[in-house]
Amino acid sequence: MSERTDTSDAATRAESEARGAELREELATTDLRRAEEDEAKAEAAIEDAQKKESKKERKRREAEERRTAAAAEAEAARKRADEAKAAAQPVREQPSVSGASVTSPGLGSGTDPKAAASANAPRLPGAAPDPDEKPELYVAAAFAGGFLFAKMLKRIAE
Repeated sequence: MSERTDTSDAATRAESEARGAELREELATTDLRRAEEDEAKAEAAIEDAQKKESKKERKRREAEERRTAAAAEAEAARKRADEAKAAAQPVREQPSVSGASVTSPGLGSGTDPKAAASANAPRLPGAAPDPDEKPELYVAAAFAGGFLFAKMLKRIAE
């Protein structure tokens, strides 16, 4: 009976080792499948990153093209404005001083009547002051506006 027990123990042991080998094989297969899935996810992530990068590059390129087009358009508009300004300024001959063409100081015979009336009108107390009178107010307003703008940008960035 002892031989039988030894043989059955050996058979059980061999069967257990075979089952253990099968389980290790299944585990290795599962590990391989997981590694392949991870590799596929990594490749998908790389592909997505490349798509995002190409999309960002395309947007950057389009923005650069728009900036270039806007700069060209602005330059053309400046050129047209300069040409229009040059065309609008008539060539004036040297005026000769004679009693016939002299009128009151600052007002010529070609002056618009409304402009002449405005020049001679008294200043009203509630009217806006000339910019030359208090330039420090404009500096203070610009500083306050810049300060508020910076505060708003800081809030947006947070």
